[in-house]
Amino acid sequence: MSARLNPEKLLLSKWTARQVSAREKHFLVVELLREQAPTGELGAVDAVVLEAVLTKRQRTLKWRELTDSNAWRQGWQ
Repeated sequence: MSARLNPEKLLLSKWTARQVSAREKHFLVVELLREQAPTGELGAVDAVVLEAVLTKRQRTLKWRELTDSNAWRQGWQ
């Protein structure tokens, strides 16, 4: 996977975990979490919420963790 990943375009993207845990392999980005500036304005994407397709369980991680090709693959394989 390319290290060039645009965090603004991650919403609803599909991901496959390299290490399957609790039968959770396929994930969908369901929310983008943004930094909040002192002025109250929303800033850049800081993290994403991934939802497992099979179990609907959610996990939050820094969006840059998706660039780790040992842990994640873009798309559903």
